[in-house]
Amino acid sequence: MLLLVLTLGGPITVRAEGASAEHATVRLRYGLTFREGAQEAGPAVSYGGMTPNDVALWAAVFGGGWWGAWASVQREGLSLSKETQLVTGGGLLRASVGPAARVALGPVRAEVSAGYGFAQLPTFSSVEGGARLVASARHAALVGARVLVPLPWRLRAEVRGEVPVALGASSTGFAAGGALIVPVLRRGEWGGALVLDYQYVRDGLTTADGLESWQVLSRAGLAFELTHGGGDSRPELGELVLAVVEEDSGKALPGASVVLTVGGVEQAPRVLGADGRLTGVELPPGEVLVRVDVEGYLPVEARTSVTAGGRSELVLRAIQEPRVGSLEVLVVDGRNGTPLPGALVTVGGTEVTTNDMGLALLKGLAPGPVEVKVSAPDFRTGQEAVVIAAGLVSRLSVSLTHARQGALATLSGQVRSVRGGKPLQAWLYVPEAKLRRRTDARGTFQVQLKQGRYRLVFSAPGHLSQTKVVTVGDGEQAIFNVDLFPKTR
Repeated sequence: MLLLVLTLGGPITVRAEGASAEHATVRLRYGLTFREGAQEAGPAVSYGGMTPNDVALWAAVFGGGWWGAWASVQREGLSLSKETQLVTGGGLLRASVGPAARVALGPVRAEVSAGYGFAQLPTFSSVEGGARLVASARHAALVGARVLVPLPWRLRAEVRGEVPVALGASSTGFAAGGALIVPVLRRGEWGGALVLDYQYVRDGLTTADGLESWQVLSRAGLAFELTHGGGDSRPELGELVLAVVEEDSGKALPGASVVLTVGGVEQAPRVLGADGRLTGVELPPGEVLVRVDVEGYLPVEARTSVTAGGRSELVLRAIQEPRVGSLEVLVVDGRNGTPLPGALVTVGGTEVTTNDMGLALLKGLAPGPVEVKVSAPDFRTGQEAVVIAAGLVSRLSVSLTHARQGALATLSGQVRSVRGGKPLQAWLYVPEAKLRRRTDARGTFQVQLKQGRYRLVFSAPGHLSQTKVVTVGDGEQAIFNVDLFPKTR
């Protein structure tokens, strides 16, 4: 029963067998019997040895569901010799028939049977010069079970047992056995297999005449089994060969984690070998979803199909994760330095609201300088510049000034040449405000304007003029830099 215990160690789903199991099975067996026995009362006889020509025929038929019927017949030869002289001998028959039922316990199939059994058991009577074999009949009600366990390479193991309950005589005993079933052919609904079979039998009998006999049989043999129907219902498998390489260089990526989803069921992760390949994966026919995860690369998914008896090869190309950074912004009230929850922090198209501690974390930012805009109700909008570093978290603290109705907006920044970033002494002209300012020696400027929309025109000797359009609100502060291009001749 060890095979049954190991197989049933996992979750069990019980269901009635359907068309996926065999409709009919016929098994013809030939083998040897190793017998040991004795008769205690009447003529005292003891015997032991091997008897050839042990022949048996077993058949079972099942309908479309869980019910069915079975029958078997077998002949055992027995010869009793003293030294080289044959004393007595003959053939003993066993036959049985009855109904059966079967269920599936996960991958295991179990059959339970009951019925009538007839057996001829050996007893001996006294004759002149020795003893004579008498085949004493035993009529019994039989209760039995058979369990089929799937093994690798489409093999199956069979475990079976049978207990007779004698009718009209005093009898004890049981039979237990096992077999290894090796499929050898399949043609449509018909299948054939070789069966390596072993059975252990113990019988004890007391007849109405007072003869007491017991025997132990070890029966070993080879059988051919013919089935009609779905067999073990397992489809012929196909092989999947998988390789994972880098998109740009084509180099193999060993150690990648691969998860296969077959028939809607996700399998346990597999790890690629040192060559970045996964081979020898046997799967049932159908579509397979493949998902690959490699550290430092974007996840890859692909679909492929596995055919029965075929070999499917798939190459997946992984793309390196873009190098990005993160920015943590702390927003505080400029009057007392307390955190400001609910402030809106904007970087490009990314917007995040600060939490109760005034913090906002922006992820997935491209490396380089970025402009950070922070706004909150009743506060002037603040603008800052910060440099994002790949793979790191940059930190920025922004102090917002409380807004005052009618307060002027402040625009400040620096004018530089694109050639080397050299500061320029330039002119700033705001036509709408009729304002003209000159930058200092460091190229910096600062102007204050009422709320509204303005054009800012920057010019410097030897450089092309540049115009920026800005919209400012009351008390708003804005910082930006202007890079001028040199004139070409």
